[in-house]
Amino acid sequence: MKPILRPGRDEDSEGFISLIEGCWSEYPGCVMDVDGELPELRALATYFTQAGGALWAAEQEGRIVGMAATRPMNPAAERQHDRDKAWEICKVYVAKLARGTGLAHALLGAAEDHARATGAERLVLWTDTRFETAHRFYEKRGFVRQGSIRILDDISKSLEFRYGKPLTGLVVEALDAAAAASAERRLAELLVGAVAQGASLEWLPPLDAGVARAYWKRVSSDVALGKAVLLVAWLEGELVGTVQLGLDMPENAPHRTEVSKLLVDPRVARQGVGAALMRRVEQAARGIGRRLLVLDTRRGSAAEALYRELGWTELGSIPGFELDAARQPADVVFFWKGLA
Repeated sequence: MKPILRPGRDEDSEGFISLIEGCWSEYPGCVMDVDGELPELRALATYFTQAGGALWAAEQEGRIVGMAATRPMNPAAERQHDRDKAWEICKVYVAKLARGTGLAHALLGAAEDHARATGAERLVLWTDTRFETAHRFYEKRGFVRQGSIRILDDISKSLEFRYGKPLTGLVVEALDAAAAASAERRLAELLVGAVAQGASLEWLPPLDAGVARAYWKRVSSDVALGKAVLLVAWLEGELVGTVQLGLDMPENAPHRTEVSKLLVDPRVARQGVGAALMRRVEQAARGIGRRLLVLDTRRGSAAEALYRELGWTELGSIPGFELDAARQPADVVFFWKGLA
């Protein structure tokens, strides 16, 4: 029997407490003190209703096996740009017996849909640094690490990561080193998919997922060292694209940068993601004083058409410069663009 998703109720309190306690017991040092530290669990539906939010429960054969909630951000607790239009995702838990069934995705999806319908433009959540499985889940859903670790004065001595993502529309943002590291899994999926589609990259299909992850770990390191700028694009809350600026230029070329690894999820092709990434990469280059951009791509590719449409100038081409997905020699076109 599949779990039933329904609005959470105050009378679910014992089920919620048992669920959370079971999840916490999987991690050493996580201790529950309901009345001392989590009194809201005694009437959780009322708590989120009064906060302007909503609560969901997943019930299976009379037992609470999952939960999730959302509410508007507390203006006193967040930065100015997060106020009003940001909502917080809270208390996402799934019992061990119900994991791997898609229940966690359904619960978080319900919370995201509710926040979007009420005008939220960004989502934020906090998760214990020990909850590594939860981190992977949130990263799969397009969330990335943001800001510093939060220290809680509780008996579990909790430290929490802050995760966030844009929720609506097409948004392009630069990631810092922590955010880049948290996006590695999703970016690896994009890279594997792009190679499978025959994109003009230095790999040939099929690209091993481990090789892709290792590549993005190097990119995260370069971001931390100031050698690269990493931009990613979200479309309706899903991370669907990326592009990079290489900053590690020779001493005689501090004004130059190389644009590379423009990747867009094929599922959102022709929805403006690639163009948005390229326009934002120009802004980023201009903002750090880089006035000359260079890149290359395989002749006849969709990327070539995009670069021409965006005003890039062809420098020339080299016949047979790389192999295509069929292991046949392919011509590569080199482009440049000057920034005022």
